[in-house]
Amino acid sequence: MSAGADPARLPPAFEAYADESLAQAPAGGPGKNGLLEATFARSGDGPTRMVRDRVKVPYHLTGTLDTDPAPGLATLVAQEPTGGVAQGDRHRMAIETKLGARAHATTQSATKVHSMAANYAHLETSLRAESGSYLEYVPGPTIVNENARCLQTVAVDLAADAVVVVADVLVPDGLTDHEPFGFDHYHARVEAECDGQLVCADAVDLRPDERDPRDPASVGEYGVVGTLYVFAPSAEHGDRDDGAVAADGSSRNPDLESLTEAVHDRIADRDGVHVGVSRLPYDAGVIVRLLGHRQADVTEALRGAWDETRQATLGVGIPADRRY
Repeated sequence: MSAGADPARLPPAFEAYADESLAQAPAGGPGKNGLLEATFARSGDGPTRMVRDRVKVPYHLTGTLDTDPAPGLATLVAQEPTGGVAQGDRHRMAIETKLGARAHATTQSATKVHSMAANYAHLETSLRAESGSYLEYVPGPTIVNENARCLQTVAVDLAADAVVVVADVLVPDGLTDHEPFGFDHYHARVEAECDGQLVCADAVDLRPDERDPRDPASVGEYGVVGTLYVFAPSAEHGDRDDGAVAADGSSRNPDLESLTEAVHDRIADRDGVHVGVSRLPYDAGVIVRLLGHRQADVTEALRGAWDETRQATLGVGIPADRRY
């Protein structure tokens, strides 16, 4: 597999923010340069184990859990005891699944991006899935407070017979008493490569002072944005002819037309949520976009789409969420 997209590439506006100095501590300095690296491996149909990890404050890790309903799947919960993301923070997470491994990564709670006076915060995630592996990154919602500047990037690099699931929920009204979309700048970008070919480049770029996100061409009347990316290349991707059978013999890559229809039928008629489901280029997977008035409604719909994905790829449903 290739090195994947460059998650560190800054949009021009954030390059300008980076020149703004901070009074309390330099951007990316001690305690503000978080790092979490984890590598998962599996032998045959045995359990998946975390074989390598590296953590720097403000990330914290206490091992993995084996409570997922999917056989052989390990769960990693990234913890941040600092209570949120502040100006000048640079947080990087890199997760890799080796041949046939199964892993689910999440966060202990929602990610709270605090108000800022200068600079910006960068939440960077890199996901790499080798042949026959299955990797999920389903963090809690991102809550963006007043005057915050947040750059959120996800780079995915997967083999043609791997599956990677990425979820994101943006809550723009924060935790303080202000109008929704009171932040300064929010930019979320997801790029994915399959065996060296770019198959997805999706971005949400919101600058309320320049353009009201609630216009009909953006989020309209809605206030919460959710996205589920299912990177599951079909057997027709590239030159593959192996039928998309995983290392343990189970069917891995789903029929994308059936998955698209199943996800749409599952969540399209939910009250308070507007849903769009479509296939990615090159038969590389499915993307689900959700707009809603309440975070709970959007999260519930996203979990429904995720559950359909699980049923199609692993043959079991999603785990219970005990965080809320």
